[in-house]
Amino acid sequence: MRIAVAGGTGTIGSEVVAAIRARGDEAVVLSRSTGVDVRTGEGLAAALEGVDALVDTANVSSLSAKGSIAYFTETTRTMLAAEREAGVGHHVLLSIVGVDEAPFGYYAGKVAQEREVEAGGVPWTTLRATQVHEFAGQMLDALSMGGLHLAPVARTQPVAASAVGRRLAELAAGAPAGRVRDLAGPREERLDEMTRAYARSRGLRGPVVSVKLPGRQFQSMRAGAALPGPDADLVGPTFDEWLATVGADESVRSQRA
Repeated sequence: MRIAVAGGTGTIGSEVVAAIRARGDEAVVLSRSTGVDVRTGEGLAAALEGVDALVDTANVSSLSAKGSIAYFTETTRTMLAAEREAGVGHHVLLSIVGVDEAPFGYYAGKVAQEREVEAGGVPWTTLRATQVHEFAGQMLDALSMGGLHLAPVARTQPVAASAVGRRLAELAAGAPAGRVRDLAGPREERLDEMTRAYARSRGLRGPVVSVKLPGRQFQSMRAGAALPGPDADLVGPTFDEWLATVGADESVRSQRA
């Protein structure tokens, strides 16, 4: 099979690409670094020639509802139109657990994206996953100022990006299935504690302060809206196991440098 991956150089997208290739299929990376802009459509038609399925893991940094809705609506419509023209028979979307329970801020864009896919005229599959383990590091990068590091208080059940990538690759190789079972990690964690542990593992100096971020999205996450339901598929490793592996990997890389 020939499977395209929008956002194929990102945290999850790169794992999807690796999983596709490990299965023996061909992965086509859709990103600006490969000459494809999924928002404007530049280079998209040529990239989709002979493609059987498209996995959408494209992302935006905006946390506002307006910015998130605009990005996900525009990119999804652009990709679906190109897929219909190219005869792509399967659109696979990565979404987030709990977006309909907390349709605010960034999550509002994901809700809009799901609706576009469902009405887009291309057979589809949507997988909702919880936040990945790397989310702690992303929060640390975004909320560090000088020697002070802020850690958002929220309830989450993080999953390994590699596990999400493998599941998306499997879904893309199969038939369109609509909304499939959610995917989550093996246990609930506190995001601020994850962020603090991540900071310690990187040897960062300065205090890591737990904060309750404003806004209805984080308020909903503190209430548990982003946690999986009882029918979700739970896969390891835990955050602590993942963090230990990442630290070991970086130690090996430093020894080779």
